[in-house]
Amino acid sequence: MPHLHADTTARALNRRHAPPFADHHATRARNRLHADPAPARVIEIGEVTAGIAVPETAGVRFFASNRDFGPLDGTVFRSVEQAAKAARDRFRVVTQPVAQARPDPAGTLLRAR
Repeated sequence: MPHLHADTTARALNRRHAPPFADHHATRARNRLHADPAPARVIEIGEVTAGIAVPETAGVRFFASNRDFGPLDGTVFRSVEQAAKAARDRFRVVTQPVAQARPDPAGTLLRAR
């Protein structure tokens, strides 16, 4: 009979430490390897959608949704804010007016400044 007693004691200890049908979602949430990933963020500059920033282990990866932001496509940034700043800078470059030649009243061409 001592064998049965040891078996029931072990079962009682196991029940106390790991109840059957335990909710493992709380345990998984505490483990950062199984935590829900941060959502992807849409980056908009004014009314233009530049792309999305998808979280990765090294930061966030930018995926362009507009051809104007193509040079940034696939770039990994440290944060969403850094990706948004790069998109704003790119937007400024794309939307700057191009210097055009204008005629001088004397008939020579001048460059716009």
